[in-house]
Amino acid sequence: MSAERPSAVVWDVGNVIVRWDPRTLYSKIFPDAAERDWFLSHVCTMAWHAETDRGLSFSENVARLSAEHPEHAPAIAAWRDRWWEMFSGPIDETVAAIEDLHARDVPMFGLTNMPAETAQQVFAMSPAFGRLSDIVVSGVEGLIKPEPEIYHLTARRAGRAPGELLFVDDNLANIEAARALGFHVHLFDDPAALRPALERCGLL
Repeated sequence: MSAERPSAVVWDVGNVIVRWDPRTLYSKIFPDAAERDWFLSHVCTMAWHAETDRGLSFSENVARLSAEHPEHAPAIAAWRDRWWEMFSGPIDETVAAIEDLHARDVPMFGLTNMPAETAQQVFAMSPAFGRLSDIVVSGVEGLIKPEPEIYHLTARRAGRAPGELLFVDDNLANIEAARALGFHVHLFDDPAALRPALERCGLL
């Protein structure tokens, strides 16, 4: 059972705190939109990348896929070698909200599907990450959203029941999994809607 209102926030990272989109990189490799979309939906898919989020190294995951698609090996290798070109900076509305929550002493945590080997460099992208008391990283834990175990781990590490936590994520499946476990949730699909959501929860 959720508390009437949450008292702490759990933030996703990609496309909530910082922008991440493989198309930012692959638009340079495949200028033709149809060719780019085919590659990202048939070769370097999100299901394939999820294994890196779960803990497989970039190099091993790239090697496996390159063996299946040798004709695309250079473009597949770019996923590892040019990884940072998929990022385009912090999301201002989220960073501002994190700073305001911090000023009000609202406890904050992170829960992200992210490769272990790149996590610390991502966290260096914004001082906002320093406001989070703890960040659960899928690639470190060998667990991945929307599996229930990673939400349970996050609540334990936060020292709070799920019903005390507001979980903010841009992925509907992740949101629904958290809701089923008793978290308060906000689907981050419009940066402008974040602050009103935090205000409705009584956090701002």
